[in-house]
Amino acid sequence: MIEKNCYILGIESSCDDTAAAVINNGVILSNVVATQKIHEAYGGVVPELASRAHQQNIVPVVHQALQQANIDKKQLSAIAFTRGPGLMGSLLVGTSFSKSLAFGLDIPLLDVNHMQAHILAHFIKAEGQKAPNFPFLALTISGGHTQIVRVSSYFDLEVIGQTIDDAVGEAFDKSAKILGLPYPGGPLIDKYAQQGNPKKFIFPKPKVSPLDFSFSGLKTAVLYFIQKNVAENPNFIEENLADICASLQHTIVGYLMDKLKNAVKQTGITQVAIGGGVSANSGIRKALGEAEQKYGWRVHIPKFEFCTDNAAMIAMVGELKYKQKHFADNTVTANARMKL
Repeated sequence: MIEKNCYILGIESSCDDTAAAVINNGVILSNVVATQKIHEAYGGVVPELASRAHQQNIVPVVHQALQQANIDKKQLSAIAFTRGPGLMGSLLVGTSFSKSLAFGLDIPLLDVNHMQAHILAHFIKAEGQKAPNFPFLALTISGGHTQIVRVSSYFDLEVIGQTIDDAVGEAFDKSAKILGLPYPGGPLIDKYAQQGNPKKFIFPKPKVSPLDFSFSGLKTAVLYFIQKNVAENPNFIEENLADICASLQHTIVGYLMDKLKNAVKQTGITQVAIGGGVSANSGIRKALGEAEQKYGWRVHIPKFEFCTDNAAMIAMVGELKYKQKHFADNTVTANARMKL
């Protein structure tokens, strides 16, 4: 059993959000996120600008997390940080800061896989959130990843399906860009989709192996579809935006669900959990709710604050690793392509 006054500081800096959180026995005491607005002007994350912003944000964000948790840094038991995967420059800021702070406080260092953290965010003790039982299937969907993972224990995770090219979050954002929507466009597609007809337009579902994904062809199909129709009617997007978004979201959600059904059939596991930024999408949440009723699945959907990149999930994995004494030494380095 972890000691009563054990406080783990989690630090997340894998992409464009600088985040820090404090956890105590599975309960999040603070969860601070500084979002970088600078990328909106460029229509996507600029790695060099992201790493510079992390350097500016990390000290005040950590200070705020400790303040909100009402503890002093000397009360910390360990520091957990995102080692990878992610943008190398961004990861280096979080890794260097965490190593320095742990060394200065003479406390253990805990390196965390970002994708494992999205999955284990379900074990945070939060109102309305019930942890899945092992084994379960995790669908991790974000701007950088799309995977189906068989989770047999906290530290026994096997990727059984994944994208062979682009991630689902990228497909949403790039399609939104084609439609002239600002970055990040995924949430805007979700917003407009709720006002449109999901069966107005037909988009192709890429054909790959039963548990794998592909999204590059879908993005190309959206591009050609828009170019063709705008050539015939310059106001096509404006007149059909809600229906385009609804149809695109319907296609993507249906594609994700097809793969998940295949995974359930293949493994016999009916406990299903989702994680990652795209798990905030209302379409996938609705589809999973319907599957729970129709197929008898037990579906686990994280609270919104634990869907997008956050440090609470890093702290959660850190606490689990702390219990097992899975410490990192001070020679640990960031790994942009870290595997699950």
